Amino acid sequence: MAEAIKDWVVEKGLKPGDRLPGEAELIARFGMAKGTIREAMRILQAQGLVTTKTGPGGGSFVGEVSADRARALLGNYFFFKQVSIDDIYQLRIALEPELAASLAGRLTEEQLGALEAILELYAAPAADATEERDQHVASLRFHATLARFGSNALLAFFVDFMAGILTDLTVYQRLYAEPNLELWRQGRSHQIALIDALRRGDAEAARAIMHEHMTLARRLMEDQEAVVMKRFMQD
Repeated sequence: MAEAIKDWVVEKGLKPGDRLPGEAELIARFGMAKGTIREAMRILQAQGLVTTKTGPGGGSFVGEVSADRARALLGNYFFFKQVSIDDIYQLRIALEPELAASLAGRLTEEQLGALEAILELYAAPAADATEERDQHVASLRFHATLARFGSNALLAFFVDFMAGILTDLTVYQRLYAEPNLELWRQGRSHQIALIDALRRGDAEAARAIMHEHMTLARRLMEDQEAVVMKRFMQD
């Protein structure tokens, strides 16, 4: 029943915020019992696709699942899947160069400035493990922010989602505990070059820089993971 209501919403071209028919009208429209309609609406509400308001002007309305909620739900799915650094970078290498190329010459100075502001958060090598962790997270935020500037909603969502998973994995596995000067130097250099290519509108350069950046990051992060695991086994 919930799927039938979703299909009807799509057929009618309803948008987030549009009012849905009342319970009596839904019963008549779909020919189902009151309990079935109520349970279907509860399912849709739990999914974030229906919202309800009480009082004057209240009722049921078409809802919109936020990107944050979608990422959280998808993250729950992968919680027990034992996603590895290699799994993530296999996708990042395939997707992020295309995202970068698609944004060349399309970003505003304000958006480019936002990326440059993130770069300033790791303008110098980390002094200790805490700062190393914060720099790792900030560097991943650079990629998540870039993804949100994209016009391809599906591509942007998955790039952003992978940056979030990698952030959690980095912190959980304590990959920041061993300072990695090469990762900092090479990663920041690539991101500076990428911003320049984006500003110049050079799609091929942006694609190549991001591919090299992802390939290097994959190798260095896997090396970092190996060091952490070796230390863990020794402990």
